[in-house]
Amino acid sequence: MAIKVNVDTKEFHLYNDTISYIFRVLEKSNQLEHLYYGKRIKHRDSFIHLREREIRPSGNMFEGDHTSSLEHIKQEYPSYGTTDYRYPAHMITNQIGSHITNFQFINYETLRGKPVLEGLPATYVEDDFEAETLEITLVDDVLKSKLVLSYTIFTDRNVITRSAKFINEGDEPFYLNNAMSASVDFPDDNFEMVHLNGAWARETHIDSQPLFKGIQSVYSTRGASSHMHNPFLALKRPDTTEHSGEVYGFSLVYSGNFLAQVEVDTYSVSRVLMGINPFQFKWKINPGETFQTPECVMVYSGQGLNGMSQTYHELYRNRLVRGYWRDKPRPILINNWEATYFEFNEEKVLGIAEAAKDLGIELFVLDDGWFGERHDDTSSLGDWFVNIEKLPNGIKGLSEKVNALGLKFGLWFEPEMVSRGTKLFEMHPDWMISTPNRSESHGRNQFVLDFSRDEVVDYVFKMMDDIISTSKISYIKWDMNRYITEAYSTSLDVDQQGEVFHRYILGVYKLYERLIEKYPKILFESCAGGGGRFDPGLLFYAPQTWASDDTDAIERLKIQYGASMLYPLSSIGSHVSAVPNHQVGRMTPIETRANVAYFGTFGYELDITKLCDEEKRVIKEQVTFFKEHRDLIRSGDFYRLLSPFNSNEVSWMVVSRDKKQAIVAYYKVLAKPNDKYYRIKLKGLDPEKLYEIKRGSTSYYGDELMNIGIILAGDYTDRASEYWSRPHPHDYQSKIFVITEV
Repeated sequence: MAIKVNVDTKEFHLYNDTISYIFRVLEKSNQLEHLYYGKRIKHRDSFIHLREREIRPSGNMFEGDHTSSLEHIKQEYPSYGTTDYRYPAHMITNQIGSHITNFQFINYETLRGKPVLEGLPATYVEDDFEAETLEITLVDDVLKSKLVLSYTIFTDRNVITRSAKFINEGDEPFYLNNAMSASVDFPDDNFEMVHLNGAWARETHIDSQPLFKGIQSVYSTRGASSHMHNPFLALKRPDTTEHSGEVYGFSLVYSGNFLAQVEVDTYSVSRVLMGINPFQFKWKINPGETFQTPECVMVYSGQGLNGMSQTYHELYRNRLVRGYWRDKPRPILINNWEATYFEFNEEKVLGIAEAAKDLGIELFVLDDGWFGERHDDTSSLGDWFVNIEKLPNGIKGLSEKVNALGLKFGLWFEPEMVSRGTKLFEMHPDWMISTPNRSESHGRNQFVLDFSRDEVVDYVFKMMDDIISTSKISYIKWDMNRYITEAYSTSLDVDQQGEVFHRYILGVYKLYERLIEKYPKILFESCAGGGGRFDPGLLFYAPQTWASDDTDAIERLKIQYGASMLYPLSSIGSHVSAVPNHQVGRMTPIETRANVAYFGTFGYELDITKLCDEEKRVIKEQVTFFKEHRDLIRSGDFYRLLSPFNSNEVSWMVVSRDKKQAIVAYYKVLAKPNDKYYRIKLKGLDPEKLYEIKRGSTSYYGDELMNIGIILAGDYTDRASEYWSRPHPHDYQSKIFVITEV
């Protein structure tokens, strides 16, 4: 069993071969006390010795008991106002305006497997023996409400998932002001907090700083998980590295407003909270109704940050992503956006598709500009009708012609948005998210449809379905280019306006689910101005995400390196684009552009009809290379070797699960004169296996490659004339090493 219960002492121990998580029921208050989370320890009949109690000059729950202050007791799902003054995991307001709750334990249930979260994305199991779930039920008799805390521990993964459900069993509604998915009280503050931050075109940069007394957090209040922060944080010990030491990861399977927070109190206890952001959140729960929080995925690693990342990669790749494309190689695509922007016609895009076919590319994607009067970004969103001036044969005719060439066809949508002057806006101006009697902010000349309304979701589904059902579409790029402002829905009552943000993202999930149910073989790629909604929630629906609108290979080193902290390579959309790069103007060799883009879904975004014969030859070789190795890149173990955040060199590698193959990438950003010798020490190989490096003549044992490394000296020569006459490295160089067992 993965869960043991000490019935007499009401203690719960979730464990597998790697981790242990222990909590208990307090004797007097029937609330939950957290005891331990970390490396696996032996089970015993009682863990009462792990309690920490001492008389403190604080408020106490019980008269005569000076050790019952919740301020000094580590808790599982804390509330505020009954002697704990720290930020709570939940807050409820009842009909008299009180926010005091007292949820007390009444029973528990253990379940084989993992229940689904209705209407929400979540990890899953395919066999009930993959996991075991503990459900703890607590009751507040005054509020007449139940709280069900759910814990799932995976049998063969160092993963515990957490969520909470509130149930109103009374006769009056109450309001949920805060509902975290997970809370963990750590006994010390000897950690550094690692998170991913950025902005448009520079997403998922890694940041790390030591914990300090007080609050430190990352969050979104934008209606999406955002470019600025990802719904993820990790606590690592100061001496933890990529490959050694303790780290605790927290990841929220959610795409809307979130909060990931660490509070360090004056006694050095570190409380981690993760869930829906309480800011502008107020959910009315009527009698008989429930509210389910999203899922928090917690990972413990004793093998450093990379060990944590590999656990998330394997879990999200195999038990969050689902459906037809989960285990299949993704097609190599070409997207016309940076080749044409809005200026195209059928002849132009068919020319790109024909050239792509000759190079071995498998999928042509038509991006923005195919509908309404869309000649720039000022119009037409919401009018999903084909522009017959550009495409006289419609999407149906174009898709059939692309298919006839031997390529699959993909199409861009931005279904959550509307432009003024469209038929949709004229018919339903009230379907736009806006606040009465207030001005309406725009972003990219567009406005947000109110996806909290089922009729809006139904209407958008019908428009998309009309296009998809009559065409040969194999791939959809789902974009979202602005955040929510003036959050208000005319369909909700005054006391429900705090529900807009959450109801909105539930509407997005509903539309995805309906499309996937009808078209299970379409490959969806989510996009939000690049990485503005790159989160685990959307991976449940779209198995890959356009990581950033920045296609510059050197900038992508940081973006993709940071994204790999949490996300598998198979989820990271990455393309080779033109030079000078359209975002930063950099001139980067086409080899380096591909050597970066290989470590993702891989594709192209440039006008290949304008390339010279040599460039086309190189692309054909790149396409062949990726086809040979994409299964390894998709399913292998990923190792970060050298970080772009603190080095002029960057390196990473992928190793097959059987350790028979590996691909190593090395990037040197700026060239240096009369430079030192360089080596890359590899990871993840079998020390006993003998390997060869493609295009080399020497074999190496795995222990040599891991302890000595690949020596990166140039081609050896003892002839000065040969040395001075050969070309020397320049900026933005890269190398790929293919390693196979002899």
